[in-house]
Amino acid sequence: MKFSHKYRVKLRQHISLNDVDPDGREGLLDKQEAEPLIQHYAERLRDLQYRLYAESGRSLLICLQALDAGGKDGTIRHVLGYMNPQGCRVQAFKQPTPEEQSHDFLWRAHRAVPARGEVVIFNRSYYEDVLVTRVHGMIDKKTCRQRFRAIKQFEKHLADHGTHILKFYLHISKQEQLQRLQRRLDDPNRWWKVTESDFLERKYWQDYQHAFEDVFFHCNSKKSPWFIIPSNYKWYRNLIVSRIVVEYLDSMDLQLPEPSADIEAIRKTFCSNGCV
Repeated sequence: MKFSHKYRVKLRQHISLNDVDPDGREGLLDKQEAEPLIQHYAERLRDLQYRLYAESGRSLLICLQALDAGGKDGTIRHVLGYMNPQGCRVQAFKQPTPEEQSHDFLWRAHRAVPARGEVVIFNRSYYEDVLVTRVHGMIDKKTCRQRFRAIKQFEKHLADHGTHILKFYLHISKQEQLQRLQRRLDDPNRWWKVTESDFLERKYWQDYQHAFEDVFFHCNSKKSPWFIIPSNYKWYRNLIVSRIVVEYLDSMDLQLPEPSADIEAIRKTFCSNGCV
């Protein structure tokens, strides 16, 4: 069984986040022991991304979802940040702009998906439009179901055209979230990240849990799987996400393209007496 299957949400199966331990470490390690493994997967990730970029036939979309302070930025910085920015970019999804609101909810996502050879990381994603909007009563159940169907069709369209999709939910406890928010308040260098909504949204904690559970059930497929990552321990989160992405890219059997130039002719012409 592939390592990733431990964290992958099973198809057509209801899941309760209350049954998933955000402290879970599978009996593994501590931070000091994990760091060499994280470094190993980071270096492997850099090599695989290079091959994806060179092959330029397929692409990878990584969606990161979490509640406030769940670790999206940290995952990007400590895991996915090892990739070459020439073939990798991050797209943040914040409150829609007036232009974005004048289109269908998937318009801004479609504009940001990866080109062939590219890795794109969505920091939040189009799933906000079936999470925040649902929790705050901006859409009803009928509209939510319509959006679930639209998302599935959207992801199928991307997959059919060579975009591979990995979706990670970074699972933390309510107490861990409070501690992280408190650390932001205690650190002047992070005050810019603090908003009142971070604390106001905590009263909707259980509503968000239920909304995510519905997303996992309705918008999970073989070609665009969801993974639930225990994330109270940041080092463990980094290890698991990096390993899953590496495993997935490895399974794509990425090949470097054949050279377009005559390498031997170039050697003979320009390097017979040493390249200059």
